[in-house]
Amino acid sequence: MTVDNYRIAVIAGDGIGPEVIDAAIPILDAAGTKHRFRLAWERLPYSADHYLKTKETLPDSAFHHLRDDVDAIFLGALGDPRVPGNEHARDILLGLRFRLDLYVNFRPVTLLHPDLSVLKNSRVIDFVIFRENTEGQYLGRGRTNGDEYIAEEVNTGNGVARIIRAAFEWARAHGKTRITMSDKSNAIPAHRVWQEKFKAIAGEYRGIEAEHRYIDALALELVRSPERFQVIVTNNLYGDILSDLGAGLVGGLGLAPSANLHAGRPGLFEPVHGSAPALVGKGIANPMAAVLTGALMFEQLGHSDAAREVESAVRATLQAGVRTQDLGGKATTKEVAAKLLTLLG
Repeated sequence: MTVDNYRIAVIAGDGIGPEVIDAAIPILDAAGTKHRFRLAWERLPYSADHYLKTKETLPDSAFHHLRDDVDAIFLGALGDPRVPGNEHARDILLGLRFRLDLYVNFRPVTLLHPDLSVLKNSRVIDFVIFRENTEGQYLGRGRTNGDEYIAEEVNTGNGVARIIRAAFEWARAHGKTRITMSDKSNAIPAHRVWQEKFKAIAGEYRGIEAEHRYIDALALELVRSPERFQVIVTNNLYGDILSDLGAGLVGGLGLAPSANLHAGRPGLFEPVHGSAPALVGKGIANPMAAVLTGALMFEQLGHSDAAREVESAVRATLQAGVRTQDLGGKATTKEVAAKLLTLLG
């Protein structure tokens, strides 16, 4: 029987990044073996340590290798107080997003166990956010004029249309019946392009309800009635904020995976939690976000069965009470990883 082989570049990064990556890789290997595919991991050195030693962030040779020679990029976390300007993080993370044109930032928000919800009553929370990933204010355009600091927000017709279309395509493929687009077009005239493109594209997808919410109203509704949402599509800044809000509804950033995608190009997969310098070396970092990020990677590589089994193992581990401190438990990073590995063995 033919076994698929995938080349996965690993940038473990800073802080707890190496800890959660080291915990996740054996679990993902086990799932791959069980589902008859192999992951060839290639560890790359790019991090704050590397930058401080060499002043190198992500050289062109490394970028070309990541663009041309690998199937996916698995990133731990970036950010280190020794690099207050975050030059390395900006060049690696934002650089890869922009240079690979990974315009889809895909962030699922799923309640994996009822007692993780911060809301009064346990409920079903299961929606995804399509965050536009290459425009908006994250391009860093702007200027300073005396005491006036100006940040420019970029929205192009093509950029807005393709993220909206990606959301509709995903909804149709996954049997979803409602998409919510969010902007602030009542106060920001540039956001009218979101209204125009959303209305035009929605007409092409019969059977999917297309609704609009201003960003402030959507934030309120996500807290009050998160169960009614299925797919949310929005701009770079709002998607970033809503994703953390969503994570807070279902247990926190320790359970929050993400994927940066463009069909036909290697995806960049990263847990959302960041480098958490205060937790480094304590052995208590939650590896579940990294493991769930690996499940997203499996989905994109065409192994949805393996992805579902990884998610089921996370659910079972939570049910068994094997949890790190951020989820109210006492387990270490290694103990959580060992439980997951047992379930996938």
